[in-house]
Amino acid sequence: MSSFKLLVKGAKQVVLVSKNGEKFLTKDGMQNLAVIENGSVVIGHDGLIKAVGPADSIESQFRRAVFDKVLDATGMCVLPGLVDAHTHPVWAGDRVHEFAMKLAGATYMEVHEAGGGIHFTVRHTHAADSETLLQGLKGRLERMLRAGTTLVECKSGYGLELETELKMLSVIDSARKSSPIGISSTYCGAHAVPRGKTMEQATEDILAVQLPAIQKHISAGSLQVDNIDVFCEKGVFDLNSTRRILQAGKDMGLNINFHGDELHPMNSAQLGAELGALAISHLEEVTDEGIAAMAASQTSAVLLPTTAYILRLPCPRARDMLDAGVIVSLGSDFNPNAYCCSMPMVMHLACVTLKMSLSEALAAATINAAYALNCSHTHGSVEPGKQGDLLIINAPRWEHLIYQFGSHQELIRSVIIKGNIVYENDKVLGV
Repeated sequence: MSSFKLLVKGAKQVVLVSKNGEKFLTKDGMQNLAVIENGSVVIGHDGLIKAVGPADSIESQFRRAVFDKVLDATGMCVLPGLVDAHTHPVWAGDRVHEFAMKLAGATYMEVHEAGGGIHFTVRHTHAADSETLLQGLKGRLERMLRAGTTLVECKSGYGLELETELKMLSVIDSARKSSPIGISSTYCGAHAVPRGKTMEQATEDILAVQLPAIQKHISAGSLQVDNIDVFCEKGVFDLNSTRRILQAGKDMGLNINFHGDELHPMNSAQLGAELGALAISHLEEVTDEGIAAMAASQTSAVLLPTTAYILRLPCPRARDMLDAGVIVSLGSDFNPNAYCCSMPMVMHLACVTLKMSLSEALAAATINAAYALNCSHTHGSVEPGKQGDLLIINAPRWEHLIYQFGSHQELIRSVIIKGNIVYENDKVLGV
């Protein structure tokens, strides 16, 4: 008699997102998501999805099976666990005072030049010990998980020198091993130019000191790093420095996933396409040429509607990217400057401010966000063989998760990772 870890049965809707093993969705594929009405999902003891289909078909197929746990999802909807493709969740220091500065009209770079912004966080993160940083990170990851995120990208970048960058990457590694949420780790030592250094000096330090040391830790098995990031921006790292650092990371086996074309059109998108970047974030100032280059190279655009909203920036041209066939993904950009842990709120903002449809937003926060992290073969859709990461919401249609702005606490019934129920909310309200 076969045994399995979990049966989720009789859901009003099971949103597969994709059903044919697609690595990503674009154009019409994002508009026509795969949905099963009255469906069930089976997850095995290895944490992988074994079957998904109409409830009566699953019941017949698994009539003699034994399940460790059965969840009755009658009247509810099952979705893939959400994927947050861009966060900065490891830091110390409180920057709530900067919000008032921004509301009074200060720009991002004016806050930066006044000693705030990244450099404020760098000072506090440098001074904090690893345990303090780890506890802060785990608390933030827990909040993300309760909002439905089951896979998240986590960046370093508040060190800007080897010792603190290694400390941050080690903290991310510790959280990966001790928290249920999936983590994709990103080295972002080129997040800003350190005080007292020129861009050229910072670039050489990264190339000659930081990356070789990180490579030694990776080779020794004491550190796992997945991606490399650079803040390619006027007054930060120019196109040439960005190219050198990203290429060095790629030569180490890291995925290129960087900040580009945020405040000024830097031709970052073209550079990323040329280097074979997996993803580029922000893109508020991307050009037509950059959009075309990203579409041709299958480089994902990780759009961050919270950032444009909070900093009052022009919104990235999501519709132009979608129409051009770019692989559009979403991230929260969680950081002290854009404090949002909730991908449901990010999806809502994407619909309202970026003019994305509900189905485009969900695809961008699942299969496409997983693609941006090189994880769409394991995450981002409810398909057999993929990791059993599910979100169950107490609503008759899946769209309520996006429609009800700020109400995910009342909608989310269960969050499941690898077939384990990692969050269960007994106080959910019906619609």
